Amino acid sequence: MPGRVIEALGLAPTAAVADIGAGTGYFSVRLAKAVPSGTVYAVDVEASMLDHIRQRATGEHLANITTVLAAPDSPKLPKPVNVILIVDTYHHIPSRVAYFRGLKSSLLPGGRVAIVDFKKESPDGPPPEFRFTPEQIAGEMKQAGFVVDGRHDFLPRQLFLVFKPE
Repeated sequence: MPGRVIEALGLAPTAAVADIGAGTGYFSVRLAKAVPSGTVYAVDVEASMLDHIRQRATGEHLANITTVLAAPDSPKLPKPVNVILIVDTYHHIPSRVAYFRGLKSSLLPGGRVAIVDFKKESPDGPPPEFRFTPEQIAGEMKQAGFVVDGRHDFLPRQLFLVFKPE
């Protein structure tokens, strides 16, 4: 339900958004259409994924997507953003508390971090040891200096939490 996820974010047409762990651009392309006068940073650690996103953006005439080659410990965002979206990538981030603590400087005032990831009980997704409860994610984010700003329960297999800096 990518449309509902993006709708729930309440993005302004001029918003700057980072899609961390962008992969093939599944969300990046949809975000670019939702913020036609804004910017979407499609962030990934795999250069081949970014090549794919650039081709896809060109093919769909989306000039507002900028690809960013991240490091495992930093998204390397060129500018602060209004919203950071992390879909099915949370479990791939090493040293999450330090990562998210550093991510605070990549948020504009009033900025938020939205995390969508597989529920513990989901019938698909990564192995169970790489899944988290909402309380586990909220606990790590609190250690990083964030508080829960929203929680959406409409995704059947994934949790959807929104955080803001304390």
